[in-house]
Order: sequence, then structure tokens, then C-alpha cells
Amino acid sequence: MSTIKSLDPRVTRFNIEEDDQSMQPLERRDYFETYEVFHQAKRGGRHTHVGSVHAPSPEMAFLFAKEQYGRRSTSTSIWVVRTSDIHTVGDEHSDMWENVPEKQYREAGFYKVRSRIEQFKKRHNDS
Repeated sequence: MSTIKSLDPRVTRFNIEEDDQSMQPLERRDYFETYEVFHQAKRGGRHTHVGSVHAPSPEMAFLFAKEQYGRRSTSTSIWVVRTSDIHTVGDEHSDMWENVPEKQYREAGFYKVRSRIEQFKKRHNDS
């Protein structure tokens, strides 16, 4: 039996034999999934991304997230989401967020009604 030769001194230092069972690839069930953690500091506030945890199940991910991100500060809620379940759009598709100038009526800033609201309030408060 020959030992594994590697450029990494940490590998060669242990004189691992090539047919060693510990060097066999792991099965899919042996890998932990990555979960993204979102934390809510106060009731009614927004959830913010605080980091990631690796866990074998969503329940364990919640426990790990609670220990890692919930014990140092006040928490009212923690969300854990599988990283693989989060879908994003990159910069290469930034044109999808551009507004068409002809559709300004869809934006709140298009309507100049503040003066009319004040007139309405004044009219109804005086009566």
C-alpha cells in the first residue's frame, strides 16, 4: 500500500494510505445544508439578514441560529431559509428594474395633491 503524496504538508504529515476508508467521498446525507438567518430585533420591525448556519435539518438550523444570532441581542423573531430556496437576479438583468417614463402615473411622486388635502382639511375643520 502506498501513501498519498500531496503538496499540502498537512496531508502528507499523517501518512494516509490510498485505500483508507476515511478518504472515500461522503454520501449526500453526510453533508449539512446551508441556511440563511434573518433576525427581527423588535416586534413590528423588519427582518434583516444576519448570517448563515450549516445544519442537517431546518429544526437544527433554527436552534443553531438561535444560539448564534439570538443570544447576544434581543430577538422577537428568527427566520431560517435554505440557501438553495433563495432565488436572486444579478446585475446582468438590471434593466428589469428600470421605469418607463410614460408610466409616471404609477409613482406616488407624480400626484401633487398635498395642497388639495390641506384645503379639504381646512374646509372640514372650519365647519
